[in-house]
Amino acid sequence: MLQLTILKITGYGPWTLTLGSDREHELQMLQASLYKQVQDLFSQRNCLVFANRADEFFAVTNGISLADHIEIQKKLESSFDIKLTMSIGYGETPFDANMSAHDGKKSETILNAEHNIYGFIDGKYESKVTIMHLDVDDLSSRRKTMSPYEISSVMFKLYARMSEYFLTKKSLTFFMGGDNFMVVANSGYKEDAKEFIDIIKNEFDLILNCGIGTAKTARNAVSLATKSLDTIREIRDSGKEKPEIYELV
Repeated sequence: MLQLTILKITGYGPWTLTLGSDREHELQMLQASLYKQVQDLFSQRNCLVFANRADEFFAVTNGISLADHIEIQKKLESSFDIKLTMSIGYGETPFDANMSAHDGKKSETILNAEHNIYGFIDGKYESKVTIMHLDVDDLSSRRKTMSPYEISSVMFKLYARMSEYFLTKKSLTFFMGGDNFMVVANSGYKEDAKEFIDIIKNEFDLILNCGIGTAKTARNAVSLATKSLDTIREIRDSGKEKPEIYELV
């Protein structure tokens, strides 16, 4: 069972108009500062935050309570001249947890009215998170024939394809920058990863590496996934035949 929290800036569009036309640099700095603090506050509690859009964040929040959410919300409200809502949900799959959080907000199921927190929390479930960390093998060779912007264009196309594929598996995909992607995965993740890697070989002529980690909290799962990905690189660099998928247990 996985718990997910969606954070969203309230009334962001109308608020930005009050800043005038020379506002974009201010908005970019605000969004970067907000993401930094949101990530910091949740990571202190062994969670991990993914930027979904500049005005919206997804946090995998297994193991933390409503009281923890309230404490985080208080700190954010005291730091920024904007309002945020939190929508909490849980489910057997990452997509189901996403829908639970979405339905909680849509139905106005209030967990804490003072701090705009909606949704559902069930502290009785057994906490478990599986995260896959994927990157492109030997992307540096592409830089010999492609400009940085062209490589970025390929990464965005890969991200779109990855998001599309894993959504059919009820998993959630996030672009982490560079050539790194993370998937909050459903059961059957190894088979899904193998199938997707084969698809990308055929469609993009790219080879992907995939490290996998499973733990009670998101931060620990990501740590294992990244260690698994590092292990693939170490095997490759030693001259041995590398695995495409590796999972530390």
